[in-house]
Amino acid sequence: MIRRVLILTFAVCLFTGCTNAPINNSNTANINTGPTPAPTASPVQPSQSSAQVTLPLLDALLTDEKFVGQLKSNLKLTDQQVDSLKRVSNEAVASLRQSNAEDLENGSVNPQARGTEQLNQILGADKARELASFANEYWSKGDTADASAARGPGPEMLKGPNAVPTDTRVVVNIPAFRMDLFEDGSLVKTYQVGIGYPQFPLPQGLRKAQTIIFNPTWTPPDSPWVADMKNITPGETVEAGSKLNPLGPIKIPIGLPSLIHGGKSPAKIGKFASHGCVGLTNAQIKDFAMMLSKASDTNISEQTINAYLAEKDHTQTVKLEKTIPVELRYETIVLEDGKLHIYRDVYAQDTNTEENLRAVLDAHGVKFEDLPEQQRTEILNALNAMSANPTPSASPTPEASPAKKTAKAKKPAKPQNEIVIDLGTVAQKGYPAPVNLDNGSGKPSTQKGTKRANH
Repeated sequence: MIRRVLILTFAVCLFTGCTNAPINNSNTANINTGPTPAPTASPVQPSQSSAQVTLPLLDALLTDEKFVGQLKSNLKLTDQQVDSLKRVSNEAVASLRQSNAEDLENGSVNPQARGTEQLNQILGADKARELASFANEYWSKGDTADASAARGPGPEMLKGPNAVPTDTRVVVNIPAFRMDLFEDGSLVKTYQVGIGYPQFPLPQGLRKAQTIIFNPTWTPPDSPWVADMKNITPGETVEAGSKLNPLGPIKIPIGLPSLIHGGKSPAKIGKFASHGCVGLTNAQIKDFAMMLSKASDTNISEQTINAYLAEKDHTQTVKLEKTIPVELRYETIVLEDGKLHIYRDVYAQDTNTEENLRAVLDAHGVKFEDLPEQQRTEILNALNAMSANPTPSASPTPEASPAKKTAKAKKPAKPQNEIVIDLGTVAQKGYPAPVNLDNGSGKPSTQKGTKRANH
């Protein structure tokens, strides 16, 4: 099948249906729009991540002719180099599906390293770094020409680590698998979410929510894995309400190529679950749509929402009265209500460093040196354990007894995604703890304990 040229609208989120389908204005609701860590330290909890381009992500970007044109004009890449990039990135997508690499539940794979190796072979190290930086910036900002992008000056990313909003906005902390809705500086609802696979990382930066789309359609991409799906043809619209439509009942565009959308099973919440989007269960996305409507002063009742969803084959678009900023953060070290949360570095960004730890503590008036020595050791060990490349423990392993040596080896436990250390009275402050947490199971969730295994 000849590979079709798709603009970024049908890019990475499209791989699971995270695509902004064209809005049918005739279906738009009559609501108006308003205005022991590694010795090398990494930058302090940046609002934008370091270059994290992967081959599958590059494959999606290379379907955008605007992106390709800028590679040729800005980076001076030749047609032959671009063709080589398309070939290796397309092969990576095909291999990804065949190996079921998307089904991984932890961050044990570092697809960025594989991408760097291939880019170096094609472009050389210097030009490969330029491409990675350019692609990452392009991915993080989204398609600013899209109707859901910023219109003139507006809100910005909050400064500093663990910054707490004073306005109304959505905050997604990617490694925490957590999305918070703030109203006028107060946290009103927390959702546990699914995030993009490491091969298709969720972008980082400030986005905006301006519309809620009920019963969205889906347009499958012309990609190798789609060819393996039954009753699916690339480029053809999958109707709203179809069992073949992975978007679920509601999607909220936040600037191409990303969405906040439903369609995820409870088993996927708190795990890798999408190709560059924030994934929720159908119950969660309905609840979030109602909460977002209220926060944006949009007059839409639960009864109206239920009426929209009842017409499964009818797409309905509601414009929010106020644009809501959406922060996509990558913070693996969070001081939360007196407890230090250290999350696994799921996208291998090398953020679990002592330098970043000190910056987080300093931002909340706590000095690392003031903590007890035993606690400092515990924290440094946790940083190492949650890093992308943990180093072996310095403490010797006790000799196993003869009985233990002959015992049947146990299956290794799944790595935990979070370690929580209570700092006690030293730091009764920080980012707020979850409020009314919706974990996607339909049951109340507790937040007790100092250590939690996989989400």
